[in-house]
Amino acid sequence: MNWFAKHSAAGAASYILRSSMSHYHLYAIGNALVDTEYEVSDELLSQMGVSKRHMTLIDAEQRTALHKHVQGLHARRTGGGSAGNTVVALAQLGGKAFYSCRVADDELGAFYAQDLQANGVATNLTHTQAQPGQTGSCMVLVTPDAERTMCTFLGATSQLDRQALHPQDIQRSKVYYMEGYLAASPTGLEAALEGLKVAKAHGVKTALTLSDVSMINFCRAGLEAMIGDGLDYLFANEEEAQVWCGSTELDAILPQLQKLARTVCLTRGPKGCIVLQGSDMANVPAVPAKAVDTNGAGDMFAGAFLYGVTHGMGQAQAAALANRAAAAVVSQHGNRLTTERLQTLAREALAA
Repeated sequence: MNWFAKHSAAGAASYILRSSMSHYHLYAIGNALVDTEYEVSDELLSQMGVSKRHMTLIDAEQRTALHKHVQGLHARRTGGGSAGNTVVALAQLGGKAFYSCRVADDELGAFYAQDLQANGVATNLTHTQAQPGQTGSCMVLVTPDAERTMCTFLGATSQLDRQALHPQDIQRSKVYYMEGYLAASPTGLEAALEGLKVAKAHGVKTALTLSDVSMINFCRAGLEAMIGDGLDYLFANEEEAQVWCGSTELDAILPQLQKLARTVCLTRGPKGCIVLQGSDMANVPAVPAKAVDTNGAGDMFAGAFLYGVTHGMGQAQAAALANRAAAAVVSQHGNRLTTERLQTLAREALAA
């Protein structure tokens, strides 16, 4: 019996009982991707023909061709996906999280589901039998300047749809979180919007990360649909905000972002972050760090920030924790921190 056959039966048997009593600090929907990270030179990245610092969608043929360029290089494999990283960070800090996603019935799919389970994240994957196919994967290419470039093969996650949703669990969550990458998938976007509708109907706070400049350039309509008439939380880095607003001037950007959400977190790398809440603005300084790999920094920030605001922290204190966590993750290779490291950072943030 494979992992999915074993766990889907047990999950289905316990779901009715659990759904009547469960409560999550964060319910998220996003792409399930297994990350394989490589350290590459700028020259090799150029030879591969991909856009530096951004995410590029690739098909199976392109994936095979790109893999030829990195044969022989050391590879690190981890669970990934933007919202996946965020829910894991929140769970490691001690929060309760649920993740709706889709994998295939293959080795990578089992790896991904087991990774969520090992990190204490509840998921629809334990209640359904995965279908044949290929689980989504992402080649993360890290250059010496610590910038990450992503080549994403969606695979099974391209078929993510509303069947992955657990409406009863959305209703019992504090925050419903969407990753902007779903704007590239018609069925994924539909599922995210259906979950958003449930969240709003039951007073659950709503959140979105813009995810990547490529999503703004090519899938803006989907992001606008997710934002709708306004969210509770919006996460964006400085480059994403500049492209969204069509300006590099902070004075022009901030008023536009204020219209999108009650609270906006604008991350600025070594310059820290700006938290906008209505007409109030807080500049939260960064924690000094020598960046070696920026993969997962924004995801980590969102997870730590949402942990903070769902556990009694004020916006500025939550942002300070998020800055600490983001600084720690960029100081190492890989998109995740250990549970012990994250919880130590939380204690430091509370003591500061």
